[in-house]
Amino acid sequence: MRLFMTLIAPLLGWFAFQLFHLPILKRSKAKHRFVMKLFRYAADYGSVRALSVYGHLLHFRGEGMTNRIQGLIYLERAAEKGDSKAAYQMGKIFEEGYQTYPADPVKAVKYYRQSAESGHILAVRRMVDICSNGELEQEKSGIDAAYWLNQLEAGRY
Repeated sequence: MRLFMTLIAPLLGWFAFQLFHLPILKRSKAKHRFVMKLFRYAADYGSVRALSVYGHLLHFRGEGMTNRIQGLIYLERAAEKGDSKAAYQMGKIFEEGYQTYPADPVKAVKYYRQSAESGHILAVRRMVDICSNGELEQEKSGIDAAYWLNQLEAGRY
């Protein structure tokens, strides 16, 4: 049964995402609860997109500190599985610190770099700043800054 759920998790995540963006019943609490359950279910069974979206919804729109921290757990899992938006958000979280996530410059740079390498434009811009100015306990590196700036200007992302 677990294998079956793991296989259909991306489909459930896709369905939840489509339902979430439907204009029908936009303010419905029942629709919201149903969509959130679908996202959680798909995320718990390994859908990267569901992990990312559910984490963002919990952290940025959730009520209460418990939901916000739970959202960070889902975002971190999504980032570890390669989601660039989640990796960028985790870079911001570790740069600034948040509740049970203390500021950690090494992890912040790790997530920013991962996100930038995946094509997240804000992460590329942040990497340019980090390398140019020697931020987040990184030494100034003209070579690295030039690399990220070239990536940015080339429009590769």
